[in-house]
Amino acid sequence: MKKIITIFGSSKPINNEDQYHIAYNLGKKLAINGFDICTGGFNGVMEAASRGAVEGGGEAIGVTVDLWGRHTNVYITKEIKCITLFERIDKLIGLGDGFVVLQGGTGTLLELAAAWEYANKDLMRIKPVACHSSIWKTIVSEMNQQMKLEGRPTDMVKAFNTIDEIVQYLKESLANTPS
Repeated sequence: MKKIITIFGSSKPINNEDQYHIAYNLGKKLAINGFDICTGGFNGVMEAASRGAVEGGGEAIGVTVDLWGRHTNVYITKEIKCITLFERIDKLIGLGDGFVVLQGGTGTLLELAAAWEYANKDLMRIKPVACHSSIWKTIVSEMNQQMKLEGRPTDMVKAFNTIDEIVQYLKESLANTPS
């Protein structure tokens, strides 16, 4: 079975915007490198990454919740419906063998914080978490300082400048882990 990378990010970017292209390229490169992806299944980064994954030969799982009256994007190959937002977040985290956090707002911050806290509290095995964009670099750096003060493990979450670095990190981190 292929490993699944859950991708978190904004629902706002559209096809001609930089964040959309970043997510598309990430999805495609992950698929070409043997990964399937999982997203929240709707628009923006979720659509772009799903499109890239499918065009790269991979699967695009969408974990949805009917809170906003949206429909899944057309690139989703498998939909998993949840009842609540927190059930959705839990499912997105549970399905992922690793995570990528792209630019986003408070929803993306919630998803990053949940994945980080699950690992921090030993509620799941530690899985690779890769962030992309300057906002996450700042947050990751500040949180690692706080984790250090608390005597907790640091560097569970890594920040990267490029999609290629993220894909390489995930390939190396997941090379010898069971599916």
